[in-house]
Amino acid sequence: MNKTLLALYGLKFNPFSPELPTAALHRSAPVEQFCWRIEQSLIREGGFALIQGDPGTGKSAVLRLLDERLRQLPDISVGALTHPSSKVADFYREMGDLFAVDLKPHNRWGGFKILRERWLAHLETTLLRPVLLIDEAQEMHPTVLNELRLLTSMQFDSRTLLSVILAGDGRLATKLRREELLPLGSRIRTRLSMEYASREALVACLEHLQHSAGNPSLMSAGLMKTLAEHALGNYRVLTTMAAELLAHAARLERAQLDEQLYLEVFGSAAGNARQRPSARAGA
Repeated sequence: MNKTLLALYGLKFNPFSPELPTAALHRSAPVEQFCWRIEQSLIREGGFALIQGDPGTGKSAVLRLLDERLRQLPDISVGALTHPSSKVADFYREMGDLFAVDLKPHNRWGGFKILRERWLAHLETTLLRPVLLIDEAQEMHPTVLNELRLLTSMQFDSRTLLSVILAGDGRLATKLRREELLPLGSRIRTRLSMEYASREALVACLEHLQHSAGNPSLMSAGLMKTLAEHALGNYRVLTTMAAELLAHAARLERAQLDEQLYLEVFGSAAGNARQRPSARAGA
């Protein structure tokens, strides 16, 4: 959305954009508690944490919040794995890049040793474990997950060198129950389950986004309730519909987004969906 359209509604940014500033992301009480546990416990003791939930329930947003929150702490090294589907050789290449270590992928033992030495030196200096964030972790190969487990521990599993936060959908939880990954699944210390949101939570999210963007009255109360009822408990569906309404309202230079606008944009599709079954029945 360009500056002219933002100015039309007195917005600092598009509150429904996927590129929403991290500071404007909505924080529920369970998310805030999870972030606190990572900051106060996991980075000091190390180990694995898991964020799980269906697409659109907010897993990636939690990782964004964690990333910004942890990077504000002194002496914390935070890396994010960007290609979770890599095989072992490329996994080591990316780990070397993330933690500024010159690794030779064909020498897995050498890379294994150098990474652990780097993390151990960081730990002994700061008493804090480096952090690795992995989104879409359901795409990771079991061999890479096991390699990561072995990388993080030493002294017969009594000392942990790295903090790892995995985020993924139901396929990740299923994968961690496989026999070869049970040792990793048993090491997950902190879990956050992202559930489908209630209508009240969705309305609260819309209110927060509008307030953060600078126009708390951008939407009518009735429209927020209507969107919450049709979003299927999914934050991504909610903001996608809201973004479409905002674009339509800006084109028409509407002063406020309301239920009438919803009917104009989505009403015909809903009406057609209701009419099709009766048409087939008549045939």
